[in-house]
Amino acid sequence: MISLNWLPETAYFYVLIFARVGAMLMLIPALGETAIPARMRLSFALVFAAVLYPIVSPQLPALPTNLPEIVVVLLHEVIVGLILGAIARLAVSGTQTAGAVIASSSGLSVAQAADPTNGGVQGALIGAFLSFLGIALIFATDLHHVALSAVHDSYMIFTPKEPLMFGDAAQTVVDTVAGAFVIGVQMSAPFIVFGLVFNLGMGILSRLMPQLQVFFIAMPATVGVGLILMALLLAMMMGLYLMHFEGVLAMLRGVR
Repeated sequence: MISLNWLPETAYFYVLIFARVGAMLMLIPALGETAIPARMRLSFALVFAAVLYPIVSPQLPALPTNLPEIVVVLLHEVIVGLILGAIARLAVSGTQTAGAVIASSSGLSVAQAADPTNGGVQGALIGAFLSFLGIALIFATDLHHVALSAVHDSYMIFTPKEPLMFGDAAQTVVDTVAGAFVIGVQMSAPFIVFGLVFNLGMGILSRLMPQLQVFFIAMPATVGVGLILMALLLAMMMGLYLMHFEGVLAMLRGVR
């Protein structure tokens, strides 16, 4: 007769792995987008948890003898997955900052659209475009493979046997938000300079020629020059974005 004594421990290990993997893949950029059907994301998380099982199961704690301890360990894994996924999600929010600044400097701030990569929230159309382009470039440059590697490496940094480090997690979240804001400003820096110089020139022109309708000249010129700058600087902007995202993934993997 075949013994099934191994089944409870195997199921326990698999559920623990799925708890962290599922929570991370729910939030992580590219792989956790709401545009991807929920069933596909769930199926991928189940398969990926099965792939990680023989690799990380030796690092997992032994099966507790009572239900409350099992629930505590399970919540630990879910919280770790949510923290790491949220950090990776915050890292790509720089495109929203850059899009808002570019839209304001280019006279396109009234062009609003729902951004599916940001939960369908209304935002600047340029920001939605940069977010979509960023997700596409993550897949094109195989950075999603690095994201999957970060899921595996997280077990070496945040082991299930150690207590949660909320202080370090909070500091990491603060640093990630600050870094996303910085990269957003860096991406939009040429447009900030353009907006300052152009508006200053239009102000001087209006003082020199009060009878000239500066507004009717400035608006189409602002939009036109802004779109030209966008076409010229897009490669540089997205290069900064990818370097920043890769750095955040390296931090999640414990690579310095």
